[in-house]
Amino acid sequence: MLNRLRQRTAEEGGFTLIELLVVILIIGILAAIAIPAFLSQKSKANDASAKTTVGTLQTAMETYSTENSGSYLGATLAKLEAIEPTLKDHTSVVPVVPKAAAEEYEVEAESVSTKDKYKLLDKAGEITRKCSPKEHGGCPAAETW
Repeated sequence: MLNRLRQRTAEEGGFTLIELLVVILIIGILAAIAIPAFLSQKSKANDASAKTTVGTLQTAMETYSTENSGSYLGATLAKLEAIEPTLKDHTSVVPVVPKAAAEEYEVEAESVSTKDKYKLLDKAGEITRKCSPKEHGGCPAAETW
């Protein structure tokens, strides 16, 4: 009978508690490395979407100017959304047209998740890009992009 009991325990294979704890520890370390990297990539994607929206606003503004004898005066977000319907989606980026004069305009897009604002100012053909705030890592150190 004792011989049978020894055979049965010898046939049963498995992991020891130490081995299971080591595997759980390794998985925890990998998760601690991967999760912040993933969150960083997500905020970078949201900021890239805001930059793209500013570019789309710029293109729509130039189209508006072409249709209005070279003047940006009177351009509003609603008019730009009529020119470019993709600007109507405000789920991840909020576009704004703070200024539209005869020979200059300013467009802006704010990322909903990171709250970074990307601005483009065109003064008589000279384009200036700015970004604020820099706390989420999306804005470069020089505040321009």
